[in-house]
Amino acid sequence: METMAHPDPRPSATSAGRAPVARAETRLVRLALSVVALHVVDDNFLQPEPGVSAADHLISGLVPLALLAAAAIADARLRPGVRATWALLAGFFGVLTGTEAAYYTVNGGPSGDDFTGIMATLGGVGLLIVGTRTLWRSRRTDDGAFRRYLRRSVLTAAALVLIAQGLFPTAIAYVLTHTARAEVPTARLGAAHEEVEFTTSDGVRLQGWFVPSRNGATVVAFPGRSGPQKHARMLVGYGYGVLLFDRRGEGASEGDPNAFGWHGERDLHAAAAYLRGRPDVDPERIGGLGLSVGGEMLIRAAAGSELFTAIVSEGASGQSLRDGVANGELGEGILADGTVTLATALFANDPPPPSLKAQVAKIAPNAVFFVYGENGQGGSETRPNRGFYDAARQPKQLWEVPDGQHIAGITTQPEDYERRVIGFFDAALLNSKRTP
Repeated sequence: METMAHPDPRPSATSAGRAPVARAETRLVRLALSVVALHVVDDNFLQPEPGVSAADHLISGLVPLALLAAAAIADARLRPGVRATWALLAGFFGVLTGTEAAYYTVNGGPSGDDFTGIMATLGGVGLLIVGTRTLWRSRRTDDGAFRRYLRRSVLTAAALVLIAQGLFPTAIAYVLTHTARAEVPTARLGAAHEEVEFTTSDGVRLQGWFVPSRNGATVVAFPGRSGPQKHARMLVGYGYGVLLFDRRGEGASEGDPNAFGWHGERDLHAAAAYLRGRPDVDPERIGGLGLSVGGEMLIRAAAGSELFTAIVSEGASGQSLRDGVANGELGEGILADGTVTLATALFANDPPPPSLKAQVAKIAPNAVFFVYGENGQGGSETRPNRGFYDAARQPKQLWEVPDGQHIAGITTQPEDYERRVIGFFDAALLNSKRTP
């Protein structure tokens, strides 16, 4: 008579030993996820930046919260490898959300939601540790060496692609929509200035400096109150009035920062409207000089209104994937560019603006002068600016700064830069020509 062996229904000692560890990990993961979620709520809804409300952060707040909640609910139900991956991704996001707190803590001390941001960083680190530990414990060792190392090589390659094309671009988008220059620099404008403030159409209060005009014309030098100061001194030296101001989310101004300048024309429209309201400013003689993203924002501002009679855009290229498509520059970086654009839309609660190339024709009949460096951003400024010039209507000018780097025309070719820029503003704003 044969005796049949029946499997023992009781869990093995190894399985029984791992169960408490898995439950402890799940509790730790959920605690860490809760800490990260707390900062998301604090940053977006409880303590938003001055000048904005919780309603302005619905997408950037609710989408991450939904993903964090899904990760917490599903953690105990997932296979170890998947659970580890989710923990690592959530840990990355937790550390990422803490970059804002770290930046502003270093630049002035912690305040507001910086405290929960520091907690989110710690929660993110905990998730990274748990995810790494779970991934190591759950690795397969029961197959042949060839298959094992092939599988690990494929997974490593996939992880590197995810980091390069997904996580790194997402980090760029988060940092550039959550941090900006915190301090107000010392004013070196070459003349006495006034402290001024004005409010945008969406209720954001901006602050800046104003130097009154001596020749009847005024130029907005942009962005910020640091980078354009050398240009401001040049303009002041020729009698131009100059307005410099902190864009939203920067320095002393209210609002959420966005270093890509999406829809930042609202700030420039408010600046021009402020100048038009001053009795000492001729509303028909207002110009703008924009550097890099400031030049891009100025293109949009001049295309969307008649407030600027003439603009100089130096070093403009593009603000999103739409510009890459319009400029014909798509290549191997298309996936990363698309991720940056998508992540920026999420974190900024704003869709990407239309391409700059589609806007430049709307600047006419006002004048535009495109300036770019021969070597600016590795030579990548050439195609966009030539495309802008071709798409724009008269009056227009184009100048490639020989041997110039990004927005370095004033230092690379100072005499030629001064002659060309001042001559452009003289002709457009003063209806005259002057030889510097």
